[in-house]
Amino acid sequence: MTLLNDVKDELSLIDDEPDLVKKAQAAAMIRFGGGLHLLKQHIIIQAQFDNQNAAQWLKDTIESVYHDAADLIEVQSQSLQLKTPVTHYFVRVLRQGGSLALQTGLLDKQKHLVRGLPNDLVEGTVAQAKAVCRGAFLAHGLLSDPGASSLLEIVCPGYDAARDLAHIAKQFNVTVGIHQVRNTQRIFLRDSDSIEKMLLLIGAEKTSREWSGKRLDGETRGKINRLANFDNANMRRSAKAAVEAMVKVRHAFEVLGDDIPPNLRAAGQLRLDYQSASLEELGKLSDPPITKDAIAGRIRRLFQLASRVEAERDHESK
Repeated sequence: MTLLNDVKDELSLIDDEPDLVKKAQAAAMIRFGGGLHLLKQHIIIQAQFDNQNAAQWLKDTIESVYHDAADLIEVQSQSLQLKTPVTHYFVRVLRQGGSLALQTGLLDKQKHLVRGLPNDLVEGTVAQAKAVCRGAFLAHGLLSDPGASSLLEIVCPGYDAARDLAHIAKQFNVTVGIHQVRNTQRIFLRDSDSIEKMLLLIGAEKTSREWSGKRLDGETRGKINRLANFDNANMRRSAKAAVEAMVKVRHAFEVLGDDIPPNLRAAGQLRLDYQSASLEELGKLSDPPITKDAIAGRIRRLFQLASRVEAERDHESK
């Protein structure tokens, strides 16, 4: 993964572009980082990255260009397949997620989720087009290391996003393929000259020089990519579930106020205090420690109690 980290580090240093171009890159990073979630009509931004500098760039841009507060959270897990720790970085915007989604164009004026990329980016300037490609690669791009077959690939959040990104690439006379791997759509380049051209277009001049002209054997690289993507999918599902639980806990606390059984309040507070912890870890943090099933049951009963009280209030108000 060294070359992939190097190219993402190189791209993350590009910070002298106009705000309009930075916004194009940020929108692509959020979209391709899987960062837009709708929970009970509330928009949550949470984009995932495998490179810390890429995540830091997005956090800094959200704060400096959009003037919204953003959190950068590091989560480490043990990969059973790769036998090594895997670190993921999440850029999270909770309270102003809807506003940021509107500003980036990922939510339209009718507040509907845009399925692909915003039209003003698909048909934008050359500088914006390059920034979109750069943002998509920073969020979910893969590049073969020396010793593997030639491959540049970007995992897309859906067919519409893949189609829009392919359309943008075509403006530079770079024709990408679109294929489906398991349940994900991906655009890809296998031709060495096209990969070199794409790296130059998105601003990775140093990596392009290093990569150029190498004929690589892809069996080992392909296996690592498949395993890494498996881990990424599990991590995204776990992280999304944790964010949804946090939002529900806050809502339950607001609905119930002081009228919450102590054990349920304690369980909910642990979920808020330890955002990236698993249920098993939350159980161990309880006083006294309890099992994973027990902590999950208490959080579930907290949600059920809040729903029941909220329904009773709605009935009484009619």
